[in-house]
Amino acid sequence: MTMAPARPASIPAAAPAHPSAPRPPRWTDAHVTVAMRSKRHRRRLVNGLMVGLVTLAALLAVLPLIVILGHLVALGGRSVQWHFFTSLPRPVGEVGGGMANAIVGTLILVGLASAIGLPVGIGAGLYLAEHAGTWLATVTRFLSDVLNGLPSIVMGIFAWQFLVRPLGHFSTWAGSVALAAMMIPQVARTTEEIVRTVPVSLREAALALGYARWRTSLSIVLRTASAGIVTGALVAIARIAGETAPLLFTAFGNQFWSTSLNQPIAALPLQIFTYAVSPYDDWHAQAWAGALVLIGLILLISLIARLATRHRFAGPGGD
Repeated sequence: MTMAPARPASIPAAAPAHPSAPRPPRWTDAHVTVAMRSKRHRRRLVNGLMVGLVTLAALLAVLPLIVILGHLVALGGRSVQWHFFTSLPRPVGEVGGGMANAIVGTLILVGLASAIGLPVGIGAGLYLAEHAGTWLATVTRFLSDVLNGLPSIVMGIFAWQFLVRPLGHFSTWAGSVALAAMMIPQVARTTEEIVRTVPVSLREAALALGYARWRTSLSIVLRTASAGIVTGALVAIARIAGETAPLLFTAFGNQFWSTSLNQPIAALPLQIFTYAVSPYDDWHAQAWAGALVLIGLILLISLIARLATRHRFAGPGGD
Protein backbone atom coordinates (compact mmCIF):
# COMPACT_ATOMS: atom_id res chain seq x y z
CA MET A 1 0.00 0.00 0.00
CA THR A 2 1.48 3.38 -1.13
CA MET A 3 1.72 6.04 1.56
CA ALA A 4 1.12 9.72 0.72
CA PRO A 5 4.15 11.95 1.41
CA ALA A 6 3.93 13.87 4.61
CA ARG A 7 3.47 17.69 4.39
CA PRO A 8 6.58 19.60 5.46
CA ALA A 9 6.29 21.27 8.79
CA SER A 10 7.22 24.70 7.29
CA ILE A 11 4.16 24.72 4.99
CA PRO A 12 0.98 25.11 7.01
CA ALA A 13 -2.13 23.38 5.88
CA ALA A 14 -4.76 25.48 4.12
CA ALA A 15 -7.35 26.72 6.55
CA PRO A 16 -10.90 25.86 5.66
CA ALA A 17 -12.98 28.70 4.25
CA HIS A 18 -15.11 30.41 6.81
CA PRO A 19 -18.77 30.29 5.92
CA SER A 20 -19.15 34.07 6.39
CA ALA A 21 -16.04 35.02 4.26
CA PRO A 22 -16.88 37.10 1.10
CA ARG A 23 -16.59 35.22 -2.17
CA PRO A 24 -14.93 36.72 -5.26
CA PRO A 25 -17.37 38.18 -7.80
CA ARG A 26 -18.45 35.86 -10.53
CA TRP A 27 -18.24 37.36 -14.04
CA THR A 28 -21.11 36.55 -16.32
CA ASP A 29 -21.53 37.21 -20.03
CA ALA A 30 -23.53 40.32 -19.25
CA HIS A 31 -20.71 41.77 -17.12
CA VAL A 32 -18.12 41.08 -19.87
CA THR A 33 -20.31 42.70 -22.49
CA VAL A 34 -20.78 45.86 -20.38
CA ALA A 35 -17.02 46.10 -19.72
CA MET A 36 -16.16 45.71 -23.40
CA ARG A 37 -18.69 48.36 -24.37
CA SER A 38 -17.24 50.74 -21.78
CA LYS A 39 -13.69 50.24 -23.05
CA ARG A 40 -14.80 50.61 -26.66
CA HIS A 41 -16.63 53.82 -25.84
CA ARG A 42 -13.57 55.19 -24.03
CA ARG A 43 -11.28 54.30 -26.94
CA ARG A 44 -13.61 56.03 -29.37
CA LEU A 45 -13.67 59.16 -27.23
CA VAL A 46 -9.86 59.26 -27.00
CA ASN A 47 -9.50 58.58 -30.72
CA GLY A 48 -12.00 61.31 -31.59
CA LEU A 49 -10.23 63.75 -29.29
CA MET A 50 -6.81 63.08 -30.86
CA VAL A 51 -8.20 63.27 -34.40
CA GLY A 52 -9.77 66.58 -33.50
CA LEU A 53 -6.49 67.90 -32.09
CA VAL A 54 -4.42 66.98 -35.15
CA THR A 55 -7.14 68.39 -37.43
CA LEU A 56 -7.03 71.64 -35.47
CA ALA A 57 -3.22 71.67 -35.78
CA ALA A 58 -3.51 71.20 -39.57
CA LEU A 59 -6.00 74.06 -39.83
CA LEU A 60 -3.77 76.32 -37.73
CA ALA A 61 -0.81 75.45 -39.99
CA VAL A 62 -2.59 76.70 -43.13
CA LEU A 63 -4.51 79.50 -41.44
CA PRO A 64 -1.71 82.13 -41.77
CA LEU A 65 -1.47 81.53 -45.52
CA ILE A 66 -5.24 81.79 -45.93
CA VAL A 67 -5.38 85.00 -43.90
CA ILE A 68 -2.45 86.52 -45.83
CA LEU A 69 -3.96 85.64 -49.20
CA GLY A 70 -7.34 87.01 -48.19
CA HIS A 71 -5.80 90.24 -46.91
CA LEU A 72 -3.73 90.71 -50.07
CA VAL A 73 -6.70 90.06 -52.33
CA ALA A 74 -8.83 92.53 -50.37
CA LEU A 75 -6.25 95.34 -50.45
CA GLY A 76 -4.36 94.72 -53.69
CA GLY A 77 -6.79 92.85 -55.91
CA ARG A 78 -8.27 96.04 -57.39
CA SER A 79 -4.84 97.22 -58.56
CA VAL A 80 -3.93 93.95 -60.29
CA GLN A 81 -5.01 94.77 -63.83
CA TRP A 82 -3.47 94.15 -67.23
CA HIS A 83 -1.48 97.39 -67.25
CA PHE A 84 0.08 96.35 -63.92
CA PHE A 85 1.98 93.60 -65.81
CA THR A 86 2.85 95.68 -68.88
CA SER A 87 3.54 99.21 -67.62
CA LEU A 88 6.47 100.78 -65.82
CA PRO A 89 6.14 102.66 -62.51
CA ARG A 90 4.88 106.20 -62.92
CA PRO A 91 6.30 109.27 -61.21
CA VAL A 92 4.88 110.64 -57.98
CA GLY A 93 1.52 112.31 -58.52
CA GLU A 94 0.46 110.19 -61.51
CA VAL A 95 -2.10 107.53 -60.75
CA GLY A 96 -1.67 104.05 -62.19
CA GLY A 97 1.41 102.43 -63.57
CA GLY A 98 2.67 98.93 -63.07
CA MET A 99 5.60 96.77 -62.11
CA ALA A 100 6.54 95.08 -65.37
CA ASN A 101 10.24 95.81 -64.86
CA ALA A 102 10.12 94.49 -61.28
CA ILE A 103 8.38 91.26 -62.31
CA VAL A 104 10.91 90.58 -65.05
CA GLY A 105 13.77 91.54 -62.75
CA THR A 106 12.58 89.12 -60.07
CA LEU A 107 12.41 86.29 -62.61
CA ILE A 108 15.94 87.08 -63.80
CA LEU A 109 17.37 87.29 -60.29
CA VAL A 110 15.68 84.10 -59.10
CA GLY A 111 16.59 82.28 -62.32
CA LEU A 112 20.28 83.18 -62.09
CA ALA A 113 20.40 82.43 -58.38
CA SER A 114 18.81 79.02 -58.99
CA ALA A 115 21.24 78.27 -61.82
CA ILE A 116 24.12 79.01 -59.45
CA GLY A 117 22.81 77.72 -56.15
CA LEU A 118 20.86 74.57 -57.01
CA PRO A 119 23.71 72.58 -58.64
CA VAL A 120 26.12 73.54 -55.87
CA GLY A 121 23.61 72.82 -53.10
CA ILE A 122 22.47 69.49 -54.54
CA GLY A 123 26.05 68.38 -55.13
CA ALA A 124 27.05 69.37 -51.61
CA GLY A 125 24.06 67.55 -50.13
CA LEU A 126 24.87 64.42 -52.12
CA TYR A 127 28.44 64.49 -50.83
CA LEU A 128 27.26 64.97 -47.23
CA ALA A 129 24.98 61.94 -47.50
CA GLU A 130 27.39 59.64 -49.34
CA HIS A 131 30.50 60.58 -47.30
CA ALA A 132 28.94 61.33 -43.94
CA GLY A 133 31.91 60.18 -41.85
CA THR A 134 34.64 62.31 -43.44
CA TRP A 135 36.04 65.43 -41.79
CA LEU A 136 35.10 67.56 -44.81
CA ALA A 137 31.46 66.44 -44.55
CA THR A 138 31.39 67.25 -40.84
CA VAL A 139 32.82 70.74 -41.36
CA THR A 140 30.53 71.42 -44.33
CA ARG A 141 27.46 70.30 -42.41
CA PHE A 142 28.31 72.54 -39.46
CA LEU A 143 28.98 75.58 -41.66
CA SER A 144 25.76 74.96 -43.60
CA ASP A 145 23.78 75.05 -40.37
CA VAL A 146 25.50 78.30 -39.42
CA LEU A 147 24.73 79.86 -42.82
CA ASN A 148 21.10 78.77 -42.58
CA GLY A 149 20.74 80.83 -39.42
CA LEU A 150 22.63 83.85 -40.77
CA PRO A 151 20.41 86.96 -41.15
CA SER A 152 19.81 87.95 -44.75
CA ILE A 153 20.99 91.51 -44.17
CA VAL A 154 24.39 90.18 -43.09
CA MET A 155 24.60 88.20 -46.31
CA GLY A 156 23.77 91.39 -48.20
CA ILE A 157 26.52 93.33 -46.46
CA PHE A 158 29.10 90.67 -47.29
CA ALA A 159 27.92 90.57 -50.91
CA TRP A 160 28.26 94.35 -51.10
CA GLN A 161 31.77 94.18 -49.63
CA PHE A 162 33.10 91.52 -52.00
CA LEU A 163 30.99 91.99 -55.15
CA VAL A 164 29.71 95.56 -55.35
CA ARG A 165 32.48 97.63 -53.79
CA PRO A 166 35.36 96.19 -55.88
CA LEU A 167 33.39 96.72 -59.12
CA GLY A 168 32.20 100.18 -58.15
CA HIS A 169 28.52 99.69 -59.06
CA PHE A 170 25.46 97.62 -58.26
CA SER A 171 24.54 94.81 -60.64
CA THR A 172 22.22 91.91 -61.31
CA TRP A 173 25.09 89.47 -60.92
CA ALA A 174 25.78 90.67 -57.39
CA GLY A 175 22.15 90.23 -56.39
CA SER A 176 21.96 86.76 -57.92
CA VAL A 177 25.14 85.60 -56.20
CA ALA A 178 23.87 86.90 -52.84
CA LEU A 179 20.58 85.03 -53.26
CA ALA A 180 22.40 81.89 -54.41
CA ALA A 181 24.61 82.01 -51.31
CA MET A 182 21.46 81.99 -49.19
CA MET A 183 20.02 79.11 -51.18
CA ILE A 184 23.03 76.75 -51.12
CA PRO A 185 23.07 75.71 -47.41
CA GLN A 186 19.33 75.11 -47.31
CA VAL A 187 19.35 72.99 -50.47
CA ALA A 188 22.42 71.09 -49.27
CA ARG A 189 20.88 70.11 -45.94
CA THR A 190 17.54 69.20 -47.51
CA THR A 191 19.24 67.09 -50.18
CA GLU A 192 21.30 65.29 -47.54
CA GLU A 193 18.23 64.33 -45.52
CA ILE A 194 16.34 63.14 -48.61
CA VAL A 195 19.26 61.11 -49.98
CA ARG A 196 19.65 59.37 -46.63
CA THR A 197 16.15 57.92 -47.02
CA VAL A 198 17.15 56.02 -50.16
CA PRO A 199 17.47 52.30 -49.28
CA VAL A 200 21.01 50.96 -49.11
CA SER A 201 19.92 47.94 -51.15
CA LEU A 202 19.63 50.15 -54.25
CA ARG A 203 23.23 51.24 -53.90
CA GLU A 204 24.39 47.67 -53.32
CA ALA A 205 22.46 46.42 -56.34
CA ALA A 206 24.00 49.05 -58.61
CA LEU A 207 27.50 48.39 -57.30
CA ALA A 208 26.98 44.64 -57.77
CA LEU A 209 26.10 45.26 -61.42
CA GLY A 210 29.43 47.01 -61.95
CA TYR A 211 28.39 50.65 -61.62
CA ALA A 212 31.03 53.05 -60.36
CA ARG A 213 30.27 54.76 -57.09
CA TRP A 214 29.90 58.19 -58.67
CA ARG A 215 27.59 56.81 -61.32
CA THR A 216 25.53 55.04 -58.66
CA SER A 217 25.12 58.30 -56.76
CA LEU A 218 24.08 60.29 -59.83
CA SER A 219 22.03 57.70 -61.73
CA ILE A 220 20.40 55.69 -58.94
CA VAL A 221 20.47 57.58 -55.65
CA LEU A 222 19.86 61.07 -57.00
CA ARG A 223 17.17 59.87 -59.38
CA THR A 224 15.32 58.04 -56.61
CA ALA A 225 15.39 61.10 -54.34
CA SER A 226 14.47 63.57 -57.08
CA ALA A 227 10.92 64.21 -55.88
CA GLY A 228 12.06 65.25 -52.40
CA ILE A 229 14.94 67.28 -53.79
CA VAL A 230 12.53 69.19 -56.05
CA THR A 231 10.39 70.01 -53.04
CA GLY A 232 13.42 71.27 -51.11
CA ALA A 233 14.52 73.36 -54.09
CA LEU A 234 11.07 74.94 -54.29
CA VAL A 235 11.22 75.89 -50.62
CA ALA A 236 14.61 77.52 -51.18
CA ILE A 237 13.36 79.39 -54.27
CA ALA A 238 10.32 80.61 -52.36
CA ARG A 239 12.59 81.88 -49.61
CA ILE A 240 14.92 83.91 -51.85
CA ALA A 241 12.11 85.23 -54.06
CA GLY A 242 10.84 87.42 -51.23
CA GLU A 243 14.20 88.57 -49.84
CA THR A 244 14.73 92.32 -49.78
CA ALA A 245 17.78 93.03 -47.61
CA PRO A 246 20.41 91.36 -49.84
CA LEU A 247 19.04 93.17 -52.90
CA LEU A 248 19.25 96.57 -51.20
CA PHE A 249 23.05 96.15 -51.08
CA THR A 250 23.52 94.43 -54.45
CA ALA A 251 20.82 94.87 -57.12
CA PHE A 252 19.69 98.21 -55.61
CA GLY A 253 16.58 98.53 -57.80
CA ASN A 254 15.75 100.43 -60.97
CA GLN A 255 12.73 102.56 -61.89
CA PHE A 256 13.33 102.00 -65.60
CA TRP A 257 13.37 98.98 -67.87
CA SER A 258 16.70 97.18 -67.57
CA THR A 259 17.73 93.58 -68.15
CA SER A 260 21.48 94.11 -68.16
CA LEU A 261 23.39 91.81 -65.84
CA ASN A 262 25.98 94.49 -65.12
CA GLN A 263 23.53 97.22 -64.13
CA PRO A 264 21.08 97.71 -61.25
CA ILE A 265 17.81 95.88 -61.80
CA ALA A 266 14.31 96.18 -60.39
CA ALA A 267 12.75 93.45 -58.26
CA LEU A 268 9.34 92.96 -56.72
CA PRO A 269 10.57 92.91 -53.08
CA LEU A 270 12.49 96.15 -53.63
CA GLN A 271 9.57 97.81 -55.38
CA ILE A 272 7.16 96.69 -52.65
CA PHE A 273 9.48 98.04 -49.97
CA THR A 274 9.85 101.41 -51.74
CA TYR A 275 6.11 101.82 -52.24
CA ALA A 276 5.19 100.57 -48.76
CA VAL A 277 7.31 103.17 -46.91
CA SER A 278 6.09 106.04 -49.11
CA PRO A 279 3.37 108.45 -47.93
CA TYR A 280 1.22 108.05 -51.08
CA ASP A 281 -1.99 106.03 -51.03
CA ASP A 282 -1.68 105.02 -54.68
CA TRP A 283 1.78 103.58 -54.06
CA HIS A 284 0.42 101.71 -51.04
CA ALA A 285 -2.17 100.05 -53.29
CA GLN A 286 0.59 99.21 -55.76
CA ALA A 287 2.63 97.66 -52.95
CA TRP A 288 -0.28 95.40 -51.93
CA ALA A 289 -0.76 94.40 -55.56
CA GLY A 290 2.96 93.63 -55.92
CA ALA A 291 2.86 91.45 -52.81
CA LEU A 292 -0.13 89.57 -54.24
CA VAL A 293 1.68 89.00 -57.53
CA LEU A 294 4.80 87.82 -55.69
CA ILE A 295 2.80 85.26 -53.71
CA GLY A 296 1.06 84.21 -56.91
CA LEU A 297 4.39 83.62 -58.68
CA ILE A 298 5.59 81.42 -55.83
CA LEU A 299 2.34 79.42 -55.84
CA LEU A 300 2.52 79.06 -59.63
CA ILE A 301 6.09 77.74 -59.52
CA SER A 302 5.14 75.25 -56.82
CA LEU A 303 2.08 74.09 -58.77
CA ILE A 304 4.03 73.61 -62.00
CA ALA A 305 6.74 71.61 -60.24
CA ARG A 306 4.14 69.45 -58.47
CA LEU A 307 2.35 68.68 -61.74
CA ALA A 308 5.66 67.97 -63.49
CA THR A 309 6.80 65.46 -60.85
CA ARG A 310 3.44 63.94 -59.94
CA HIS A 311 3.12 61.33 -62.70
CA ARG A 312 6.79 60.43 -62.64
CA PHE A 313 7.23 59.83 -58.92
CA ALA A 314 3.71 58.95 -57.80
CA GLY A 315 2.70 55.35 -57.18
CA PRO A 316 0.10 53.41 -59.14
CA GLY A 317 -2.67 55.11 -57.21
CA GLY A 318 -1.35 58.64 -57.68
CA ASP A 319 -0.67 61.10 -54.88
